[in-house]
Amino acid sequence: MSEAKQGDTVRIHYTGTLNDGTTFDSSEGRDPLEFTVGTGQIIPGLEKAIPGMNVGEKKTVEVPCAEAYGEREPGAMQTVPRDQIPEEIEVKPGLQLQVQTPQGQVMPVTVAEVNESEVTLDANHPRAGRDLTFDIELVEIA
Repeated sequence: MSEAKQGDTVRIHYTGTLNDGTTFDSSEGRDPLEFTVGTGQIIPGLEKAIPGMNVGEKKTVEVPCAEAYGEREPGAMQTVPRDQIPEEIEVKPGLQLQVQTPQGQVMPVTVAEVNESEVTLDANHPRAGRDLTFDIELVEIA
């Protein structure tokens, strides 16, 4: 049997869960995830679990936040006046919006807090600061 190694294009099935058991993503019912090992196409903690696996092998991988989406950055929070958000948008915590940076880039943000005069936006990745668990199966080495 051949083992997956750096530079191989592989296909995996996976289910990602949070510490409380909540599933945040899964390939179930979809095609397997395809990527080339060692190219940084997926989070580092998951990618480093693939080398040495054989086709058909399954395993559970614990990925600390530093090897997933990183720590939460307090500087990624910004409070803006409520009137800077169009009135037709019902602003509430958890709402995902897109903002444009001064350099013209579009960036996803999540509404963290709302009051009558201000809205706090969070540009951290929704899973930043969270340890993740993945159940993976190596389906194919292309």
